[in-house]
Amino acid sequence: MQPDIQTRAQTTQLALVQHKVLRNTYMMLGLTMIPTVIGAIAGTATNFSFLAQYPIMGPLLMLAAMFGLMFAVSAARNSIWGVVLLLAFTFVMGWWLGPMLQYALQFRNGGQLVGVAAGGTGLIFFTLAGIATVTRKDFSFMGNFLMVGLVLLIIASVANLFFQIPAASMTISALVVMLFSGYILYDVSQIIQGGETNYVMATLKIYLDIYNIFINLLNLLLAFSGQRD
Repeated sequence: MQPDIQTRAQTTQLALVQHKVLRNTYMMLGLTMIPTVIGAIAGTATNFSFLAQYPIMGPLLMLAAMFGLMFAVSAARNSIWGVVLLLAFTFVMGWWLGPMLQYALQFRNGGQLVGVAAGGTGLIFFTLAGIATVTRKDFSFMGNFLMVGLVLLIIASVANLFFQIPAASMTISALVVMLFSGYILYDVSQIIQGGETNYVMATLKIYLDIYNIFINLLNLLLAFSGQRD
């Protein structure tokens, strides 16, 4: 009887820890939207003409800065500085939305499409996160498949920076939406199953899922539904 009681106590304790991580992750995720929106507003007012001068180096340098911040968040994930760096990272990510938002707002229905992309992203997130939370199914089996897909998409995206093929860009965007939708299931499941116990890192992962879905969903909407003046 004693071992059985200990097992039940350990299971209950684990469930409480998982619930706390999930709760803190969702709270932190909501908080990250504030610097993201502020950064996006600043981005729409920024002159990104340097991207026209350096169409390849600009994005690559920005990616290097983003990965640097991600590494810093990971290194400080167990302290308050992890939260501070995460918020700084989300501000930069919001600011980096500037070129796409500027482009979108050139369309007659650009503002509407930005809203649709945001709403669609929210719908995808809440649906998939809800499935992972309610069913409590273990989606860890998707990990290797998602990682291979991510590597291939990164290679394809970098290659398309040089070739600039519109059809390839649309295909990549569609695949990114599907891939990071899968990552939402995987990342939320990791929290529920106890595979991720740090809410800062959990928030960072889910934030990137949402961010990538939004960008690529907006890209698809602009390509197929954008109305130029």
